[in-house]
Amino acid sequence: MTSSNFIYGKRTSGGQQGDVFTNPYVVKYMLDLVGYNPDKDLSTLSIMEPSCGEGEFLVEILHRLQLSAELFGFDLNEAYHKCVHASDIDADKIEKCLNRLNALFPTIIHPEENIKAEDYLLNDQPLVDIVIGNPPYIRYEQIPTDKLPIYKKRFPTFYYRADMYVLFYEKSLRQLNPHGCHCFICSNRWMRNKYGNVLRKMVAQSFRIEQIINMEGADAFQEDVLAYPAVTLFSNNKQSENFLYSEISSVSQLRNAETFVHPCPNDEDWSCMFAKDSSHDLFPLIEEQGFKIGIGVATGADGIFISHDLKGKIEDSLLLPAIHGQDLRANQMNWNGRMLFNPYDKNGELINLDSYPFCKAYLESHRKALSNRAKAKHNPSKWYGTIDRIYPALQHKAKILLPDISGNTFIFVDEGNYYPLHNIYYIIGGTTRQLYLLAAILMSDFARRQLASLTNHMNGGYPRWQSQYLKKLRVPVVSSIPEELADKLLQSYQTHNITEINYYVSLIIENGTQDSKGKARKQKPTQLQLAFD
Repeated sequence: MTSSNFIYGKRTSGGQQGDVFTNPYVVKYMLDLVGYNPDKDLSTLSIMEPSCGEGEFLVEILHRLQLSAELFGFDLNEAYHKCVHASDIDADKIEKCLNRLNALFPTIIHPEENIKAEDYLLNDQPLVDIVIGNPPYIRYEQIPTDKLPIYKKRFPTFYYRADMYVLFYEKSLRQLNPHGCHCFICSNRWMRNKYGNVLRKMVAQSFRIEQIINMEGADAFQEDVLAYPAVTLFSNNKQSENFLYSEISSVSQLRNAETFVHPCPNDEDWSCMFAKDSSHDLFPLIEEQGFKIGIGVATGADGIFISHDLKGKIEDSLLLPAIHGQDLRANQMNWNGRMLFNPYDKNGELINLDSYPFCKAYLESHRKALSNRAKAKHNPSKWYGTIDRIYPALQHKAKILLPDISGNTFIFVDEGNYYPLHNIYYIIGGTTRQLYLLAAILMSDFARRQLASLTNHMNGGYPRWQSQYLKKLRVPVVSSIPEELADKLLQSYQTHNITEINYYVSLIIENGTQDSKGKARKQKPTQLQLAFD
């Protein structure tokens, strides 16, 4: 089979989409991790590389197999044909791989018999003792449309808008013999994002998590890519209570990284397993304290509903000053004058256009574009509605504003001036003073460590403030913070002094973990807590 129908286009580096070749140092480490070492008899240990590319893993596999053959006296050619398997969708890469193998291992006859040019996901494979490699990085949008229904029917883990590598995980995990080992270097996003839900549950309930090495920022590949990599080691065994976890910023740290013992998840929620600070478990969630977390309005036609020059075109009563993520930069709030056209009344129902002649004329001039939206086609009578309803009262509520992706260290509180747009998350509830206190706590290392355990960082190390993560953050009860501490925390917030904020938050945390008699609560330490003591 040729691969001409399965190439996904060029990347900016000139390579094909999905091509990210692994650093040889990482290859050797991963083979050590699965126990494929030349000091043992490898003659019967079967191994599979499902996306072999130009042969980084295969070359090292055969080098080790050759050393083992010399040590234990078995035939290299025979062991290769019996035990080593590989495939790739790109026949040109396989040809380059074979050229390398023929040059380095001339005693292996017809190595091409064990390396197939195929769509690994749609072809049968033998059960093996080890699956190892670096699956292709192909986003949902780049998967050929004719393949989508086939993959979705075949792979239960193809959930939401999953990357292709999720399917490689499922297929290759099911290829393992009992007690077999599985080791991939791959993006870590599936362990946290929505599209990884089904795969996480499958791994947690059907396989054993042995070790995870988070390598965000490490030079794990042969070119500079934003892949958020992690090495995962799973086995086809009964799940254990704990697994090993470590974080590194350079491949040179692989063999001496500080390793922690974490409790294994038992379902699709793996968020807490990355957290190193267990003290947050003593506190309630933000929404359990009476706050509400939301996201700004999505209009489905920003060019029509959001603009700097709507005044005079639409009745003033239908215009709301709108805050955008771009207005919150460099720790400054600078509203640039955007107005949001609101076609709803105070109850969230669409207005009668006959009552607003300027608005009616404006909308009629854009009727074709608005009517072509999926929302309008589904309900033609509401063709001028936004995707999300707009409730004007939200503008006048005090609220914490959190841009989705932000390099800010400061967290802003709007006392009731603006309506948030779709790239801003907000928190409302409580008093304005309590919102300022909560904003200060969210600026602290205590909160940001939690956020870092829940969400992937974007390029530059910026966390993502999204409602799904905000709803999992645990913070001290804001309404119970002693007045003196609250006053000092607010002073530190006003001066943007993160060092002082961290200090006062630590005092609040200490205060919050004591009972009414002032005695520290006695708790049996968990395995996770012991690991960090």
